[in-house]
Formats: sequence, C-alpha cells, structure tokens
Amino acid sequence: MTRLDRRGVLKAGAAAGVLAATGVPAKAQAKRGGTLRLGLAGANTSDSWDGRTHSDTFMILMAMGTVFDCLTEVAADGTLKGELAESWEASADAKTWTFNLRKGVTFHNGKAFGADDVIASLQMHTAEGAKSAAKPIVANIETMTKKSDSQVEFTLISGNADFPFLLADYHILMYPAGQIEEAIAKGIGTGLYRVESFDPGVRCVVRRVDGHYKDGKAGWFDAVEATAINDSSARMSALMTGQVDAVNRVDFKTLPLLKANPNTMAFEVTGNQHYTFAMLTQTSPFDDVHVRQALKYGINRQEMVDKILQGHGAVGNDHPIGPANQYFAADLPQLEYDPEKAKFHLDKAGLDSLKVDLSASDAAFSGAVDAAQLFQASAKAGGIDINVIQEPKDGYWSNVWLKKPFCAVYWSGRATEDWMFSTAYEAGVPWNDSQWDDPRFQDLLYAGRTELDSDKRRAIYHEMQQILSTRGGVIVPMYANYVDGASTKLAHGPDIGNIFQMDSSRITERWWFA
Repeated sequence: MTRLDRRGVLKAGAAAGVLAATGVPAKAQAKRGGTLRLGLAGANTSDSWDGRTHSDTFMILMAMGTVFDCLTEVAADGTLKGELAESWEASADAKTWTFNLRKGVTFHNGKAFGADDVIASLQMHTAEGAKSAAKPIVANIETMTKKSDSQVEFTLISGNADFPFLLADYHILMYPAGQIEEAIAKGIGTGLYRVESFDPGVRCVVRRVDGHYKDGKAGWFDAVEATAINDSSARMSALMTGQVDAVNRVDFKTLPLLKANPNTMAFEVTGNQHYTFAMLTQTSPFDDVHVRQALKYGINRQEMVDKILQGHGAVGNDHPIGPANQYFAADLPQLEYDPEKAKFHLDKAGLDSLKVDLSASDAAFSGAVDAAQLFQASAKAGGIDINVIQEPKDGYWSNVWLKKPFCAVYWSGRATEDWMFSTAYEAGVPWNDSQWDDPRFQDLLYAGRTELDSDKRRAIYHEMQQILSTRGGVIVPMYANYVDGASTKLAHGPDIGNIFQMDSSRITERWWFA
C-alpha cells in the first residue's frame, strides 16, 4: 500500500505504480452519539443535491462525505485515500487508470453501488447543457469502460498524474445510475447520513445510516442538523449562546470573545484559501492589460491582511497557488502597493484616470465589503475611482459572480496546481471567473498536466504563476487561514483538513462529542 500526499504524488511513482488507500482507524476516544448542530454560512435558496452546482460551504459540507461520497478523499493529514474506490493503478504515461471499487456498498434506497453508477455519475458533468465546474476534469476522459461490477477503466485524452486527486472534487459525487433525477430531488447517496428534511437556503436534517461501510472509522453523530446562518454576527451569537455546536467563517472581530468563552473554541488552519477581486478580461476596460496592472498596483495587500484578516493569513501575489501547494512560487517578486506605477499603467492605457464599479458582498467572504472599500481608498492615489456596489448576500453566486465585470470572490484553493488551474483558469471552463485566455498559459497548462518530471513540472507551474501575477485578470490580495468555531464538547483526530472550511468540509464524518 502506498499512501500519497500532494507533495509526493510523483515522487512515489503514482503514474506507474499501484496506489492503494484505506481508511485510518478512528482514535480510541471517538464514540457514537448525539446530534451535531451546525450554523453555516454559504447557503442559498437555489441550493439542491446536484453536486454540479455546489459552490459554497453549506451544500459542499452537507453533500460530500455526509449524504454522498466521492471515489477518493483527501484525508485530514493531506494524504489521498480511497472512498468508494479501494485502489487504483495507472499506465506509465498516466493516460490509462483502473479503479477498483468498494464492494458491498448500497445507496440509501437500497440499490447496490457499482461501475455503472460511476460511469453515469461522471457522464453528468459533460452532458449537453450541463453547467458543472468539474466539466474540465471529466472532459479529459476519452473513454470509460466497465471491466466488471467493481472495476472501471478510464482512458484519458492526455495523461494526468493528478487524476486520482481530481476525483476527490466535491462536485464529482456518486449517484445511482438510472435514478439520478430522483437522487438529486431527494438526496439519495451512499454517504454516512441519509436525508430526513431539506429546506434549501434554510435548514437540512440528516440521520446516521446503520451498517455503513465506514462504521468504526468515521461518522460518529446520530444526526446532523445544519441551519443556514449567513449573517456573521448571528452565526457567532448562535455558537456562543449554545444554539449550535459549530460554525464556519468566524468573524475575526469576534474571535477574542470566542476564545474567552469557556464553552467555545476556535480552530484555525493554514491552507490555500484566497480572497480575490476578479475582472472579466473580455470586457472593457479590463481587456486592457495596462488597466489590470494599474489596479494591481492600486491595492494595498498588507493593509488588507492586517485589517480584514486581523493577521490570520498572508499577502497574496495575484495567482491562486498557495503556500500549501507543492509548487508554490515563493521566490516570485511580490507585487507591492505603488500608486505611481498605477498612474504609469493608466497612461500606457491612454487614460488620465479610471472609474470602475466593484461588486461586493460578505457572501463572497467575511469582510468583503470592507475590503472593497479599502481598495477604493488606496486606489484613489493612483488615479483610480472605484465605485463599491454592495450586493445582496442571497443569490450572490448566481446573480453577481461570473456576471458582473468586477467582483469580490473567495476560493478554497485545491490540493494540486493543475486542479486549481483547470477549475478556474483554463480557457472556456465554467468557473473561469476572469474569462482568462492566454495562449502561453494554456500551452503550459497542458504541458504541466502530462509532465512526470518534478523539476520540469515546478518550472512550468512557476511560470504560470508569474504570468497570472503580472498580467492575469484576478487580483489575489490575501491568503486567508480557515478559522472556524466549535463547542468545547466536540473533539477530533490529530489533524484538521485544510482543503476547505470545517475540516475540509468533513466535520460530520471526522468529529464527535467528547
């Protein structure tokens, strides 16, 4: 058995060997019982059990690992392990992958899980009219072949050493073949918990499945009640008064109160989460690289880390690869706040000044409106007039993001560079929120995906980060630590995942009442 982390996936020979992964036994103190009450930001009235549409914490957390499963899972310690897949192996060029599926698994409606379900679930993402953020991942699969009920072979259009990691994407949930519409309507998965009630954007209640394949390893609560609390102050109040047991996105302003309360605790991890301002580069004036560069020099990144994150993060450099990634370009020259350079680039664009609208809402990230106003203030010295438009929280991701030319966004980051780039920067993909299409960048993207030499891969990904930093359409002023809050009654294992909020959105699986 080879256990893989994202720093050693190539070093361990992932492209040429057998990669097996199993669950890690729970710690002795873990025990079943109780109802976990969650107060979660990131809920919308348009929410559904269609994993292709999931974009924020409420549905990511309640679907992946709770009601549904993926083929693979990034464990709390960063290693890759099997979920509905037990093991996998690849050809030497990483183009052909064979996945061995877990036997004896059933969906909540009693249907047996098998190869047909894997193929049908993946085909959802490339179906005509499907708007899935995971489409770029699935589109690289040329053929899917059922070798047996418990084995599927994937042949990729181009080799990808990260392929098993990509199948841990929270969009790529497993649904029952022939019953997918019903499964989306009712929430029928293979996860630890079955749906009892679901009111989109309001509340979801799920109850533990007996005889689950993860018994004794994960899923310690009898039930989970998730309540949508998008307002930060209300969320913190609910935790500190004992109305809920855990919340995501702790407001840094209330963090001292949370820590001072003997009944609550904060848990903080450093990952690749980054807060951004995305410009649609196919839309004027953002189609001019000098306008984009002027805006990059007009933002005071350190001020945002100090005032918005209260020091719980680090300065960003206008690319999405974070300090937890293997090929993070730490030596890339840091973009600094420089109003004179902002004026210089406006002049290069043929402008004496610039006026733009910037849409923001705290639905994007806690403090997004304040961050936009700080940007507004710092940009003035460079001749840039930013009009901050405070957008409604509800519907922000469906009505503003990808539609307004300049808006605040948050990204959780991804475990590998190709996963991040192919999700949000590959030309034409659904979540390319800057409409980025740079020929050199795209060539490097495809080269990096198939390159198995780690040193060559590092050089490729460093150049891609440099391209985005200097001429990309996304401003990344800061990396934000994940800071969530919980009752001191809760306990967890030795590691907390840093891929997403709330222990990589797997708190319902990994935590328990002490």
